[in-house]
Amino acid sequence: MSRKPLRLAILEAERVLAGAGVASPRVDAEMLAAHVVGVERGKLMMHPLVDAPALDALRKLVDRRAAREPLQHLLGTAALGPVQVAVGPGVFTPRPETELLLEWGLREIADVAAPVVVDLCTGTAALALAVAACRPDAVVHAVELDPAALSWAHRNVAEHVAAGGTTVTLHAADVRRPDLLVELETHVDLVLCNPPYVPDGTPLPPEVTGWDPPTALYGGPDGLEIIRAVISASAALLRYGGGLAIEHDDTHGEAVPALMRRRRVLTDVEEHFDLAGRPRFATARRRPLHPA
Repeated sequence: MSRKPLRLAILEAERVLAGAGVASPRVDAEMLAAHVVGVERGKLMMHPLVDAPALDALRKLVDRRAAREPLQHLLGTAALGPVQVAVGPGVFTPRPETELLLEWGLREIADVAAPVVVDLCTGTAALALAVAACRPDAVVHAVELDPAALSWAHRNVAEHVAAGGTTVTLHAADVRRPDLLVELETHVDLVLCNPPYVPDGTPLPPEVTGWDPPTALYGGPDGLEIIRAVISASAALLRYGGGLAIEHDDTHGEAVPALMRRRRVLTDVEEHFDLAGRPRFATARRRPLHPA
């Protein structure tokens, strides 16, 4: 069986993806090629020649990506911090931008022994599992309402535990419930949340609108419906001095901090920006009972 240069196949894949309007055609072409060959992207040069079945598999994946199926769905996984989680239809795909929120949260509990952490609107459970991977001593809870997303979360937690990781306790619940995790009230060291926050009707790329569940994207007319509920829930859950971080739309750079400041029990409100300089997440802390 004759073998052919992988480099030429990648160039052709890049051309097809660029023509389809994919934002990062070269990266995606190389990621798909690495997936087919079974190596890391950085080691593709060690496999200069591939056989016809591999080239055919790559072409089929490129055609699906050109139809704007998400890259992560084609690969079967998405990364967040130190973890890889399974993704697919019915669950929100974690985004690299959320790693900034994760890093803030990990710094917040760096000096806390056996911290109690809650991930609201968990989706795949990526944030919760990333915390569990970085802090095996943490007691991590994750909340999700959508049954399809919750099934992905259960799968990812089970795979994490099977690989030797510490578990995450999953809760099927609505963050808008007034009795949400009432057993944890005033005992949580850190609340993290990447909620549905896109204002209704906002145009989004086809990779998003065609594949991510609308309930994981849209947060009402102003995009703040779930965020308001998360702030209320967090104000009850956090211990004195506990931290809160909520990702939001880049149009919410003033609105979300303002909502946090309206809660008298929250203090140290800050806005944080992503690597492109866009407002990305807001943080606060539960006001100490007896300020120094």
